[in-house]
Amino acid sequence: MDKQWIVGALLVAGALASIGAVAGYVVASRPEFAQVVRVDPVTKAVTVLGQECKEARVTKQKSAKDKNRMAGTVIGGMVGGVIGHQFGGGTRNTALNAGAGGGRVADNQMQKTVQEKNAFAESDRQCRIVNRTEQQVVAYDVRYRLDGKLGTVRMDHAPGPRIPVRDGKLVVSEPPSEGKV
Repeated sequence: MDKQWIVGALLVAGALASIGAVAGYVVASRPEFAQVVRVDPVTKAVTVLGQECKEARVTKQKSAKDKNRMAGTVIGGMVGGVIGHQFGGGTRNTALNAGAGGGRVADNQMQKTVQEKNAFAESDRQCRIVNRTEQQVVAYDVRYRLDGKLGTVRMDHAPGPRIPVRDGKLVVSEPPSEGKV
């Protein structure tokens, strides 16, 4: 074999090795991550239904045994009529009517007083539906540094302290796993 061929083959092999080394260095020196500089949440206002409750003291009455207060009124009217007739100075009908009327009024007042004494207070939970406006995070504006240059990207999740880079581009579509930082 000729000496020139050997020298040429060695030069070509050296050149190929040099090119491969430079390519390997470039690939190996590419960053695997971009450093996150700042994360700003992007929000929008949404209206949500909520329930607002409070405790209130209410006064209730025990149910009456004679709801129409008829028995006491009739008995009071009869007693009032008898008393009115015995001690009243008028005719029988006048005394009876005045005594019965007075007896009814007195009995009604007495039963009303009894019912008021049967009142009790208890706590009652009162709720109502309300509309509230809340700020909901819809995305994140992320400022990052890659190869010494600053850039901004909008992501659907908070990226953490760094963003993965593949083939010189950010990988923004997947949230970081808990084990990786």
